[in-house]
Amino acid sequence: MMQIAKTAVIVAGGSGMRMGSATPKQFLLLKGKPLLWYTIRAFLDAYNDIQIILVLPEAHIDNGKAIAAEFPEADIQFIVGGDTRFASVKNGVMAAADGAIIFVHDGVRCLISPELIQACYAQTIEKGSAVPAVASTDSVRLSAADGSHQVVDRQFVQIIQTPQTFPAKVLKAAFQQAYRDVFTDEATVVEAAGGVVHLIAGDYSNIKVTRPIDLLMAERILEERNSF
Repeated sequence: MMQIAKTAVIVAGGSGMRMGSATPKQFLLLKGKPLLWYTIRAFLDAYNDIQIILVLPEAHIDNGKAIAAEFPEADIQFIVGGDTRFASVKNGVMAAADGAIIFVHDGVRCLISPELIQACYAQTIEKGSAVPAVASTDSVRLSAADGSHQVVDRQFVQIIQTPQTFPAKVLKAAFQQAYRDVFTDEATVVEAAGGVVHLIAGDYSNIKVTRPIDLLMAERILEERNSF
């Protein structure tokens, strides 16, 4: 396969509000290491030549640098995030090389596997994009503003994950748009700019750690991985 530059834009601008902690969740410890450490490790395990751009609140850049110091071999840059996820991702994307394949990833999805990262890269080279998704295992209902609701056939419901992966030229052009409330992730931004989004099979263990129960789940998943 033709090799193209790779950049992981890891967005870690969250607070500890839903976690009930004064520590931003990306810096909470999982088996003695910050969540963000595991996220960085996964991308470096996938590709040792990848550039990593960490998008952090200005007040926590030093915390990010302390974690990055454990990866002296890596090309890690730091970007200050914006007031919204859209603004933070845009700041990171614009710092990437024009010819790169960009992975935009939630910093607290710390159990991302190198295999999924590699699959996203390969599909982006082949099809032009890769957005991980898993089928819903829950019953789903769609609520309306008037309080009514109706069931949705869950076989047609996909739960979207990251890393959402696109060529830099696609993301950079898409992020020239003004922010809109419908922009919940990079896929919605790219689609609004006329781009095509291709899904790829995600991973149920690629959870987003936002609440205390998620941290317990992450610990269990990590224990199971290390038991083999």
